Amino acid sequence: MYLRQPTADVPAYKPMVIPPSDLEAPEDVEEEKTSEQPEPPSLKIPVLDIRMPVPETAVVVTAVTTAVVAVATTSVTQSLFEPIKKKVQKQLQAKVNKWKEQRKKKKDSSES
Repeated sequence: MYLRQPTADVPAYKPMVIPPSDLEAPEDVEEEKTSEQPEPPSLKIPVLDIRMPVPETAVVVTAVTTAVVAVATTSVTQSLFEPIKKKVQKQLQAKVNKWKEQRKKKKDSSES
């Protein structure tokens, strides 16, 4: 009986070089000053062939928060006002029905 020698795949990685925390530029090197502004991020809409600027994170967070609060408020108030709406609707319908009966009685009495 022959047993083969076991093999294994040993993981390998490239070592990561981390600069020291006190790293500074040499004294004879001057800092480059660029006056060029980076292009703001934009989203290309392919159907319309236009580029739309992407809003800042703060604007998106504000919009999402406002939308969530609006939906939550609407849901809560709808459940609170539904019973009140039904009662008011029932009372108004009763008054309309009573008015219709009185009108019908007046119409019948004027014809006779």
